[in-house]
Amino acid sequence: MITVSDVSLHFSEKPLFKDVNIKFTAGNCYGIIGANGAGKSTFLKILSGEQEHDTGEIFMTPGERMAVLSQDHFAFDEFSVKDTVMQGYPKLYEVSRARDEIYSKADFTEEDGIKSAELEAEFGELGGYEAENQIEQMLSGLGLEEKFHDKMMSELDESQKVRVLLARALFGNPDILLLDEPTNGLDLESINWLEDFLLDFENTVIVVSHDRHFLNTVCTVTCDIDFGKITQFAGNYDFWYQMSQILQKQAKDQKKKNEEKAKDLREFIQRFASNAAKSRQATSRKKVLEKLELEDLPVTSRKFPYVHFATEREIGNNVLEVRKLSAKDEEGVQLLKDFDLKINRTDKVAFVGVEHNAVSALFDIISGEKKAENGEYFWGQTTSNTYLARDNNKYFDNDMNITEWLKQFSKEQDDAYVRGFLGRMLFSGDESLKKVKVLSGGEKVRCMLSKMMLQNANVLILDDPTNHLDLEAIESLNQALVKFPGVILFTSHDHEFIQTIANRIVEITPNGVIDRMMSFDDYMADAQVRELREEYYKDSERKIKF
Repeated sequence: MITVSDVSLHFSEKPLFKDVNIKFTAGNCYGIIGANGAGKSTFLKILSGEQEHDTGEIFMTPGERMAVLSQDHFAFDEFSVKDTVMQGYPKLYEVSRARDEIYSKADFTEEDGIKSAELEAEFGELGGYEAENQIEQMLSGLGLEEKFHDKMMSELDESQKVRVLLARALFGNPDILLLDEPTNGLDLESINWLEDFLLDFENTVIVVSHDRHFLNTVCTVTCDIDFGKITQFAGNYDFWYQMSQILQKQAKDQKKKNEEKAKDLREFIQRFASNAAKSRQATSRKKVLEKLELEDLPVTSRKFPYVHFATEREIGNNVLEVRKLSAKDEEGVQLLKDFDLKINRTDKVAFVGVEHNAVSALFDIISGEKKAENGEYFWGQTTSNTYLARDNNKYFDNDMNITEWLKQFSKEQDDAYVRGFLGRMLFSGDESLKKVKVLSGGEKVRCMLSKMMLQNANVLILDDPTNHLDLEAIESLNQALVKFPGVILFTSHDHEFIQTIANRIVEITPNGVIDRMMSFDDYMADAQVRELREEYYKDSERKIKF
């Protein structure tokens, strides 16, 4: 258990947290939510002791062990993958190292024999004999292929390191588990595995995430950070969202009542202040007016962008046909081989599975960004498309400010018109003059969405559009795509995003393509799909659980 008492933290003169009082108990998973900059990650650092706080106390039950998902992907480069995971349980790792050190001695003494027996007993009590198997199961469940299990961390790429560091945090059944964006860099299969793991986890979990389905699945309590306070709501993210809407409505209604009452009081005071017979009543009402709270009730500081995709023309029956398309990556790895696809005018297609680079290659080709190795594709005459690539850095490699950058894609060159689209995406005032080179990942995605809104295309192509976005932007984009009347081709790691938008699921596998007209949840539950996936991944190194 962790108890937080009167904790405050200031950056410069602004308080990030003020007099926070909250308790985290065993058996619950706490989802920490809040707008960007509210202090979600900082709060986890305060709990772990990485970040000092100004006032107050944090008490953890003596003897309990805390595990934290490391954000430093290079911290363990000198260690092997399995050693990195075992270090998540420091006591077991220390005993294991001491045990190995004794056995490696050339002159093994009687004293060493006694010490090794003690270490063997402690090693067994700590679960050391089952550790290697548990580590391998965790790594495989999180999508790291077996061939990487004995490599050095320095040999892994970023997405592989993320999986190892997550396994490190989960290993050894910690009493308290702190996870900051644990689904980042994971595919849907790995996220499913993590959800199942946390649902079975009996101790305390405190997690920051932008994945709504993940929060809804694993969280029993939602902790909302706003105005320097943390408010707990029993229930998952959806429950909090519905409750917050009710509270905002109540606050608006109360403000309206206060304003109406104040107006009546002012009118009475003005009318009768000089009337001797009514002066006592006027004075009384003046005191009531002085006491009446007219300030806005602080319900939330969150800002939701306004996302809306309009179309210049209605789409016809012929949308897109792809024939025998083949493509390789820069290293010569085959991504697409004789790939066929036909898109219909009512399709909202989610491309799922583990072959993310194949989908990105397809999107790059049909959007005109890259050329195919072989094959061809045809867009219908009534179609126009706009594309949000997963890696959009090349669009921002210039010295333009945001307004100048967006004007490149606008028929209307008036600054006010272009800034209107930026304002929808929360770039207001001087922010619209910020240089695009210095934008964060989330800001770049919001710029790309502004570009797409300006272009009024009837086909939207989006490669992992929720990357770098906060929950408010994801909610707004999700609702806009649900309402969009044209065709959508997209990929995402956000389960909720796929389920609410897609009416067709396409999965590119190493040995075939699965194409079904159904929702994502139905696709996941379909027995025939499961059989096909087992067949198509049978001879592949990508051994995955769906």
